[in-house]
Amino acid sequence: MGDSAQFKEMEKGFDVHQAVAEANRCLLCHDPPCSRGCPGGTDPGTFIRKLRLRNITGAIRTIKQNNILGGSCSVLCPTARLCEGECCATDIDRPIQIGRIQRFLVEQSWTQDINTFEKGEARAGKVAIVGSGPAGLSCAAEVSKEGYQVTVFESRSEVGGVLRYGVPSHRLSTTILENDLRALRDLGVEFRCDSPIQGEGAAEDLLNQGFDAVFLAPGLWKPIRLKEEDIGGVFTATDFLSSMREKKLDGLTQFFSGKDVAVIGGGSVAIDCVESALELGARDVYLVYRRSFTQMPAEEDETLSALRAGIHFLLLNQPVDCVTENGTVKGIRIARTQLGEKDASGRRRPVEIPGSEWVLAIDAVIEAIGSRAESDSPQWYPSVKVNSKNLVEVNAETGETSARGIFAGGDIINGPALVIDAIRDGKVAATAIKSYLETLEVSE
Repeated sequence: MGDSAQFKEMEKGFDVHQAVAEANRCLLCHDPPCSRGCPGGTDPGTFIRKLRLRNITGAIRTIKQNNILGGSCSVLCPTARLCEGECCATDIDRPIQIGRIQRFLVEQSWTQDINTFEKGEARAGKVAIVGSGPAGLSCAAEVSKEGYQVTVFESRSEVGGVLRYGVPSHRLSTTILENDLRALRDLGVEFRCDSPIQGEGAAEDLLNQGFDAVFLAPGLWKPIRLKEEDIGGVFTATDFLSSMREKKLDGLTQFFSGKDVAVIGGGSVAIDCVESALELGARDVYLVYRRSFTQMPAEEDETLSALRAGIHFLLLNQPVDCVTENGTVKGIRIARTQLGEKDASGRRRPVEIPGSEWVLAIDAVIEAIGSRAESDSPQWYPSVKVNSKNLVEVNAETGETSARGIFAGGDIINGPALVIDAIRDGKVAATAIKSYLETLEVSE
């Protein structure tokens, strides 16, 4: 299997007939629980009702006015436990496929070039957004719609954050992402790529450079490692998925082809990694997870898809260390576990069984254990209060930090979370930023 291998693409979405037929199953609840089940306020109850009445333009506007990343969310959101999980139709048959209806409507807006909103009259006030992931983009859109000047600073070469660099193309195509971003550019949002806001007091310096408010949404890019040293054949999920997304496959397919691979972790990122390794031609791919199947944070449809693809699940197994030879990984040392009492996550804590260690012989390891804030990140905004994990502390109702004029949202305040949660944070902070800027206007 060479670099010319054919990689799996996104499944096609609904056509108009399928979307309308699915919308016609909706019970048109007076107070739709599906809308309450969306953290980002996309309001599926309203857009499905409008589609049923054949008001496609109105349905599209409902989505895009509430969620600037409506296309990306339609395929990435865990709808089964959010909006669809609240659907009343479940008691009769099965939940309405809300995500697929949303995707159809958003794609229809691109096909018909429907203008979903207009930029407000220009107002005095400049806002700097640090990070172009979901939280930053959401905040940028909402602030820009109010007529304020918005500049997004992105440390990488392209816009999108985790949407661009952390999700395989078979889950989120570049076409969907770029069309979502086009709406922000149409609003006049300025993007400055290759522009990291790092170093002593870098965030506060933006306020001294003419910006009236700053929204911090840099995300979490520091991988949690099994062992903090460079070992041949050991990849972080961040680096591995970025290479897959950017199609930097020179040597990657050659390395993985015919090899035995272990992926450590049990979330959606781990599932993305095992499927990608299989696409690269790996012979056997193992997902090693310390808890049970039902306690995996990945969505059920994702885990079932991986099982059907032939992934080997090694559950109740805790990776302890890498086994190396001449600086190259040859296996991972694993201890069997059993479940104890519940921990802070609400799941039962894995407890290692004494004397149960064994070694899995493998050729490559991908660590999808999680991510955290950079250890020196508090220096970038010294006046902002952070907790013991270097996550920024905010007022949950406004996104305000301890520093005047600086707001924050997304993973930098929550830890790793859902895209729709980050979008909600961006909207919450945008409302507070608007009020803050209006206060500055009055004081002047």
